[in-house]
Amino acid sequence: VQLQASGGGLVQAGRSLRLSCKASGFSLDFWTIGWFRQAPGKEREGVSCMRSTTDSERYYLASVKGRFTISRDRTKNTVYLQMNSLKPEDTAVYYCAVGRSSAATPNAERYRYWGQGTQVTVSS
Repeated sequence: VQLQASGGGLVQAGRSLRLSCKASGFSLDFWTIGWFRQAPGKEREGVSCMRSTTDSERYYLASVKGRFTISRDRTKNTVYLQMNSLKPEDTAVYYCAVGRSSAATPNAERYRYWGQGTQVTVSS
């Protein structure tokens, strides 16, 4: 079981990035999939998550609603986080994770497998 996150980088405020999380060794079907982030000196927070069984059920952190979109490509066994209108406060290491949950929850304790993280830095 492996999750490989990628797509981070350094961008100016207002620009976009798309993060990818490719799963290997298992199918994302029937898992809850989440994106989390952790900025220096701050606690990890749930950014967005979705249940693979019901694509309509999604969670977004209030500060990213309307700017970020989580999606999944079944054929590539990959989850994406499209991040638009990035702000300096979005700077963090972003992690993808999967877990078993009956809801799209931002509770990190509900996630079992984690990717290695990808750095996103937004300059002002």
